[in-house]
Amino acid sequence: MTKTGRRKSERSTRGKLNSPGRPPVWQRENLCRFWRGVAAGHSSEVSAVQAGVSGPVGIRWFQSSGGMPPTHLAPSATSLTRRKLTFSEREEIALECARGTAIRAIARKLSRSPSTISREIRCNSATRSGDFDYRAITAQWHADRAAQRPKPSKLASNPALRDYVQDRLSGLIATPGGIALDGPVVVWKGRRAVHRQSRRWSCAWSPEQIAQRLKMDFPEDPTMRISHEAIYQALYIQ
Repeated sequence: MTKTGRRKSERSTRGKLNSPGRPPVWQRENLCRFWRGVAAGHSSEVSAVQAGVSGPVGIRWFQSSGGMPPTHLAPSATSLTRRKLTFSEREEIALECARGTAIRAIARKLSRSPSTISREIRCNSATRSGDFDYRAITAQWHADRAAQRPKPSKLASNPALRDYVQDRLSGLIATPGGIALDGPVVVWKGRRAVHRQSRRWSCAWSPEQIAQRLKMDFPEDPTMRISHEAIYQALYIQ
């Protein structure tokens, strides 16, 4: 019997795929140039060439984002890892509180807002002694418990937002006077199949388009905001 080096089951399957990791900086710059071209009124192919990539790549970027630029390309986008305090940061807060360090000094050391540190100490401290006794383990337990608490979704608690999203998902949009409005313009180029303009989904809005359009239709109303992930989650639950 000859040695094969690997088992047959291992040779018959595909090897492990490495994680692509974070997109490189050049791709982010190309994406920004691409969406600036789209915002200027150019087609996805022309915008892709201006951004330094091929036309099919631009079409794929446009379709995968639902016709709207991704939110992570915005200059003011906040990193997901910085939204919540980590356990190591809570340990640092506990040490500084034991030393009597001021809240603003702790915030500067952790590169956080003073209101974030103050709210953390006020909400997640142990209070059995009658005072705010901040401990990292106790604070982490309070934070994990609050994160697991069931909360009503935005669509369930905001009827106006729910109607706005439902109308655009169904492709049936009308003015207050009852006049029907068309959905997004769908350009058919005949590359894959016959024309399907009569299909209802061709007039519907994608969750990405709805999330971005809310900022334009209700710029002064923070209650009319929802992420496309929340819309997808509501669709999957239903």
